[in-house]
Amino acid sequence: MLHLVYFYQQMDLLENIEVKEPKPPLADLLRPRKLEEVAGQDHLLSENAAFRMALTEGVLGSFILWGPPGSGKTTLILLVSEYTEQNFIRFSAVTGGVKQVRAIVADASRLRRNGTRTLLFVDEIHRFNKAQQDAFLPHVENGTITLAGATTENPSFEIIAPLLSRCTVYLLKRLEESDIISILERAAGHTAFSEMNPGGIQEGVLRMIALAADGDGRRALNTLELLAGMASGEAITVELTEKAILSSPLRYDKSGEEHYNLISALHKSLCSGDVDASLYWLARMMTSGENPLYIARRMIRFATEDVGLADPSALTVTMRAADSWRFLGSPEGDLALAEAACYLALAPKSNSVYSAWKKAVSSAALSGSLPVPLHLRNAPTELMKRLDYGRDYQYAHSQPGGIVTHRNFPDGIEEEEYYVPSDSGREAAITEKLAEWKRVRDRARGDH
Repeated sequence: MLHLVYFYQQMDLLENIEVKEPKPPLADLLRPRKLEEVAGQDHLLSENAAFRMALTEGVLGSFILWGPPGSGKTTLILLVSEYTEQNFIRFSAVTGGVKQVRAIVADASRLRRNGTRTLLFVDEIHRFNKAQQDAFLPHVENGTITLAGATTENPSFEIIAPLLSRCTVYLLKRLEESDIISILERAAGHTAFSEMNPGGIQEGVLRMIALAADGDGRRALNTLELLAGMASGEAITVELTEKAILSSPLRYDKSGEEHYNLISALHKSLCSGDVDASLYWLARMMTSGENPLYIARRMIRFATEDVGLADPSALTVTMRAADSWRFLGSPEGDLALAEAACYLALAPKSNSVYSAWKKAVSSAALSGSLPVPLHLRNAPTELMKRLDYGRDYQYAHSQPGGIVTHRNFPDGIEEEEYYVPSDSGREAAITEKLAEWKRVRDRARGDH
């Protein structure tokens, strides 16, 4: 009985408590309500831009916005829904399934018969699985649904070709520092932010936030909101801002396009012999959380593919760098990778081995299973010797100059020249050695 009395007393207390609705994030409060308020993206939103003209003329059709985080993709699609006055549906590519697709299509078909079109917004459309894409395809094709997708990933890798061909892809650019500062200035003057931050903002803070935001407007606003909370009514200072932004990671997706962009930049900088740029891209990947052993594997490949026999020590250096990192870990092992990057950038370059290998693989595939010539076969038994296995084989150590003149290719295939050394590094000497070998062989065969 006492427990029931206590329960009802607590219920009475709860009824008298005023529950406040949580305030929306600053980024949502400041979301532009018209195209003129959108920061950046002038190539899409200027008066003569194709995107804006298609929107204002009502001929936009299905489209995908592709761009980095915080560049305004969701904002633009929400504005499109306002301009076009279509029935607007937001679909989750992560949690939605084919059953939900059918329900959306059924509703869109009914509305279309009544003269109302449906705009379907699929955020993170790169997470759209193939079954979902296949289910939507015919309805996008016949106009039952106008598809509006937003993605940070390259659509040509993530969207099936038939669906992609029915959409126009618009590329959004990362926001410039000036764009983000204008967003932050607008936020600083907003009533909601003034209530959060009565102490004001020290000079230089907004620029620091804009630089740390890495082209991401939403990230900048979230940082500003975080700082208002950390300041507890006092001024947001430069020192406080430094503490907040030093822990912010660089934007990086280890399985997305940026992953391949950065490793490509490292590879091309190494190939160009630009040691400083090579160190920069290596540092970008390391500080962004890339697996150091992935970088080491790519540098090992570079040592064989792009340095090759021009400097065979490059392979040894990169292998030892990988082993050093496994032994030491970060941060001590990071220096071994930096040393390898410097060595590869400064090494003489040759892709002769890489080119030769590709040619050899192609020839082997095309020529089929040609028998090994008898003189190249071992003869461990008397029967094999009687069958002429190993007959007329020239043992290199017994030949003048160690040069063998017999044929080493199988019958039925021309003697190919796969490996053509460059004049770079050690390969310059290899060129001379190969030329001498060919001269001796040709004389022995009577080829002049």
